[in-house]
Amino acid sequence: MSVVIQFHHLTTELIQLLEDRGIDRDDKITRVEELLVKRETLIGDIHPPYSPEEMEIGKKLNQLNGRLSQLLKLEKAAVQKDIKDLQNKKESNTKYVNPYQSLATDGMFYDKRK
Repeated sequence: MSVVIQFHHLTTELIQLLEDRGIDRDDKITRVEELLVKRETLIGDIHPPYSPEEMEIGKKLNQLNGRLSQLLKLEKAAVQKDIKDLQNKKESNTKYVNPYQSLATDGMFYDKRK
C-alpha cells in the first residue's frame, strides 16, 4: 500500500473520529493525538513521482484536510469554552462563599485629625 493511500486512510479515520459525538472527550483527544502523530510521520515519507491513482487521492486529500482543520478548530473551541465556563463557575463559587473579599477600598474616608 502506498504512503499516499495510508495517509488518506488516516485522514478519513480522523474525520470520522472527530465527527462522532458518542465518544468520551478524553478518549477522543488521546486517539486524535495518536492519529496526528502517525499522519505526521507519513507526510514526511510522501515523495514524487506519483501514480495517477495517487494524484486523484491527493486531490481528495486537499478537500479532506480542509474539513479536518474545521473539525479540529471546532473541537478546540469546545474545549476552550468548557475551560472558560469552569473558571467562571469557580470564580462565582468563590464570590458566593466570601462576597466581601474583592471589595474595592477606593473612596474610603480618611480623617487626619486625632
